[in-house]
Amino acid sequence: MSETPWQGDACGLVEAFRSGERSPTEELEATLAAIDASDLNAFSFLDPDRALTVAAAADPGAPFGGVPLGIKELDQVEGWPDTEACVALADQVAGHTTTHVERLLGAGAVPVGLTTASEFGGVNLTRTVLNGATHNPWRHGRTPGGSSGGSAAAVAGGLVTLATGGDGGGSIRIPAGFTGLVGLKTTYGRIPRGPFFQVGALTVTVGGLTRSVRDTARWLDVASGADVHDPHSLPRVEGWEAGLGSHLDDLRGLRVAIIDDFAGAVVGPATAEVVRDAAVALAGDLGLRVVDVDVAIPSVGTAWSLANMAGTFAALGGAWPDCAADLTPEMRFACEWASQRGMDFETVVRLESRRTALFQAMAELFTRTDLVLTSTNPDVAFDAEGPLPSVFGGIEDTMGNNGKLTIPSNLYGNPAISIPAGMVDGLPVGMQLLGRHHSDALLLDAAWVVERERPWPLLAPGAG
Repeated sequence: MSETPWQGDACGLVEAFRSGERSPTEELEATLAAIDASDLNAFSFLDPDRALTVAAAADPGAPFGGVPLGIKELDQVEGWPDTEACVALADQVAGHTTTHVERLLGAGAVPVGLTTASEFGGVNLTRTVLNGATHNPWRHGRTPGGSSGGSAAAVAGGLVTLATGGDGGGSIRIPAGFTGLVGLKTTYGRIPRGPFFQVGALTVTVGGLTRSVRDTARWLDVASGADVHDPHSLPRVEGWEAGLGSHLDDLRGLRVAIIDDFAGAVVGPATAEVVRDAAVALAGDLGLRVVDVDVAIPSVGTAWSLANMAGTFAALGGAWPDCAADLTPEMRFACEWASQRGMDFETVVRLESRRTALFQAMAELFTRTDLVLTSTNPDVAFDAEGPLPSVFGGIEDTMGNNGKLTIPSNLYGNPAISIPAGMVDGLPVGMQLLGRHHSDALLLDAAWVVERERPWPLLAPGAG
């Protein structure tokens, strides 16, 4: 029996199962032992009995047969806690399993437990009253980001090879950038949501935190495709993993804009330098034509926040405002702020005008270039306990500085991927590649080239 969980990617683990090098039961036992010994606080709930039963019956012939899977605690799994990472909802239990998770389990993944998340998915760090702070495996005391922080910590920290995430404003890409992982926000609707999901602001996509591009591609093979419970889900596309590397001719000659301060974000000089160097190298590898563009992307942080607060209030139900003292400071502030502003017709019209302006700006951007390369985060991971950075480079920041780099693709619905670009002060820096709607395969191929030409560490040092 191996004493530590698998140190490679999930596809490699499946190959090890198929060859008899490892067994799903032994892998799960190593996983549970590693979680028990970990100080990352990456899991909020474990179901070892169910996991052992599934592992014992696992079919390594399945795409993810026998692979331990962390499931973000904002995802529903029937019979498991359904708390939204909030003390006020601590007693809730899920009555159904999401389509996304069902498809992963149907592909043989072993459900280990729930990974920690930020409260209601609304904050860029994973620290809640319910669960405490989750730590970045690259440096204890720093955040893995949010809202899919526990998933990122678990995968980069060597606890599990795969974990689910959701991206409504950067919540897959931001943690991926902070922890040196691959994080794809797909074209909106690529992986269906539901059943019983609230459509809301049409910003949320679901997916995973992975160690390799082929893991992400196989994830799409397993999880993508339309479902009747999600009227916005897209038709199925086949061959994501098999097609890796087959679109390089389509990429050659495309225009790319390398933008340090995309959408008005304030990016640290050291981070910007690492990303620009990686972006220039990728442009050379792919034969891209670097172009200068001057398209102002409007600030949409307020519009995004108000639009998404409706879902928070719906989840809280009658608990607000009596539960205010039980919320994290950021979410308490957001609830109070949204309550004061209200959502009358005038506000809704104003919000929609901001979204329309964003749509027009992004459309203009993609008439002048085919791809955008920028940073995933403004800087490396900050303190795990917070607060969110309030001043950066002498410029007053807001809760949305991280989101300025990621939120535009959530509102517009286009795909964007974060891949490791290098290090600053011993911490990972993520590079974000944005493309037009339905260009997911091109982004995967570009990431695959980076992975091949400049391989990144699959785990944080000392993980596993």
